Amino acid sequence: MAKEGKRIRAAREGVDPTKLYPLADAVSLIKARAGAKFDETVEIAMNLGVDPRHADQMVRGVCNLPNGSGRTVRVAVFARGGKADEARAAGADIVGAEDLLETIQGGTIDFDRCIATPDLMPLVGRLGKVLGPRGLMPNPRVGTVTMDVAGAVKAAKGGAVEFRVEKAGIVHGGVGKASFDEQKLVENIRAFADAVQKAKPSGAKGTYIQRVAISSSMGPGVKVDPASVMAQA
Repeated sequence: MAKEGKRIRAAREGVDPTKLYPLADAVSLIKARAGAKFDETVEIAMNLGVDPRHADQMVRGVCNLPNGSGRTVRVAVFARGGKADEARAAGADIVGAEDLLETIQGGTIDFDRCIATPDLMPLVGRLGKVLGPRGLMPNPRVGTVTMDVAGAVKAAKGGAVEFRVEKAGIVHGGVGKASFDEQKLVENIRAFADAVQKAKPSGAKGTYIQRVAISSSMGPGVKVDPASVMAQA
């Protein structure tokens, strides 16, 4: 534990917890402090001026990261017939209908994203209590209930990141890996922030994007000037 504490203290050196850093500077700090033995994920957290307990202040959407997420995403698809064939051809890891339902009900959830054709949503709906809490329930608003299963699978594999505001009004998501070069991380972060901005709900009042911070999996958080995140490169 002492060694862990020492490593964390060393990583925090040079990061001013009271300062709002321009995005490019914040990314440089994060990359320099990502010292784990694995390729750490770079994450963004955005505090929004919303109360998600109100239906007109819910924030939800999907962002296609221009440089990918760096993650290997396993995709399950509920589809039959030709649509099932399209999903497999597009690279889906698991494809099925009633058989997939039984697998999930049996406790096996070996995927990171779930896609369904509209006709199978009554079947998928029976899994709401299992998939919902894990954020895996297909939803037309984020493109995971669709007849274009091939496009949805390719988007998921290519870096599509879903986001949903939590109770405290925070949205977060993975925006790349510490091994990405700085410009690619900046582009991904700006794309994510832009998607969140476009998902601004009708009931949001006052300042919508209030605070922004980025971090790597094992590194310290760095506060970012929101204006620099929204600025276009």
